[in-house]
Amino acid sequence: MARIDLDLAHSYQRVVRSDADYALLPLKITFDDGGAYALLGPSGCGKTTMLNIISGLVTASHGAVRFDGADCTRATPQQRNIAQVFQFPVIYDTMTVGENLAFPLRNRKVPAAQVRERVGRIAEMLDLSSVLDQRAANLAADAKQKISLGRGLVRPDVSAVLFDEPLTVIDPHLKWELRRKLKQIHHELGLTLIYVTHDQVEAMTFADQVLVMARGRVVQQGTPAELFERPRHTFVGHFIGSPGMNLLPVERRADRSLWLADQALAGADALSLPDGPLTLGIRPEYLRVLPDAAAGTVPATVQRVRHVGTSQLISARVGGQELKAHIAPDAAAPESGAQVHLALLDPHTCFYQNEELIA
Repeated sequence: MARIDLDLAHSYQRVVRSDADYALLPLKITFDDGGAYALLGPSGCGKTTMLNIISGLVTASHGAVRFDGADCTRATPQQRNIAQVFQFPVIYDTMTVGENLAFPLRNRKVPAAQVRERVGRIAEMLDLSSVLDQRAANLAADAKQKISLGRGLVRPDVSAVLFDEPLTVIDPHLKWELRRKLKQIHHELGLTLIYVTHDQVEAMTFADQVLVMARGRVVQQGTPAELFERPRHTFVGHFIGSPGMNLLPVERRADRSLWLADQALAGADALSLPDGPLTLGIRPEYLRVLPDAAAGTVPATVQRVRHVGTSQLISARVGGQELKAHIAPDAAAPESGAQVHLALLDPHTCFYQNEELIA
């Protein structure tokens, strides 16, 4: 395993004229030895570019990549000793499952006894023990992707194992089980794992540290709890959560009052906020729906109520803004068209200026 340090930027353009020409804007990131990381963001945000720069499939146009302090910017994937698992299975159909798992070790002349021990351990972790003697060509797509995962994990001496959306071809009901197994494997083997995904559930359940990316930059790195409780950027608040954070334009006036459109929020004068336009953010999980007015509430009209399994999701309109709130599944929900009051000021409420968290 290795500590990986990135101090770089990357553009696929020969001439860079603006930030829009960068696939990755200038960044400094460290992946600690033995950590489990996820690169999370929408398509085109730069996460696969970063992964390919780490692996050596792409050479950064500016800056350097270091493994344990050694400059590896121009090193090949083989020289970096990287294992990479791609979106679709990469296996040898003519080989058995066991031969596929053993191939990376035999290719490095590992003694046969060690090969058997390591293949047996990885196969047991991935529930492949019963099919070790079967031809890989005869297996379903999810089993083939398990083999790809196993081939990436089987080498104990790799600097890091990189995953590029490896669960895309897996049936939804199997994804949770595989994410759990990858988490278990990380704890048991202590490998450095970096996982690319656009699925927040995959990222939050797999990784100890999540890097949320947008428009070629990392907007926040933190634990899943940190990203949920205190998103440092409005993009993180919107992107993380189901649904994402409610974001409302408010204004702090010179008399310390806080206004949402033509409605003053009682109780906001004690908040330490700068004057001028701000964005108030509160997650649906913390937005309370009250029958009567109280300090920090605004009147709202219920648009609809949906049962979403573990809760009821209320959509309510405040002026021109639609807000979402979760309430208990067995709670008495207001009917569509009902007038309610939404408590916007809560210990979990966040305030943003120019998209960045300020309070």
